[in-house]
Amino acid sequence: MKQITAIIKPFKLDEVREALAELDVNGLTVTEVKGFGRQKGHTELYRGAEYVVDFLPKIRVDIVVAADRCEAIIEAIIKAAHTGKIGDGKIFVTPVEQAIRIRTSESGRDAL
Repeated sequence: MKQITAIIKPFKLDEVREALAELDVNGLTVTEVKGFGRQKGHTELYRGAEYVVDFLPKIRVDIVVAADRCEAIIEAIIKAAHTGKIGDGKIFVTPVEQAIRIRTSESGRDAL
């Protein structure tokens, strides 16, 4: 099993969710986060005063899937979240040793 963590622009969440639904991904966790990458934030003007916004709003999507489905899901996320502009986000893939459904005590692939 693999955990896919995608950091995306907030307005791309619906497109990513729809793309994952087409692949029958039936469970995901979405978290509002703030951060920065290469762009290191930006400056804004508020009531005539300029200030630096260090952390930009992002959305973190976490999915745990069977290892054989990982590549197709990554491609779907890339296609749905891509704008071609700086700050499109990142995808991280990490191994998952075990998953357990609390309600039924199912484990492994059955728990997904």
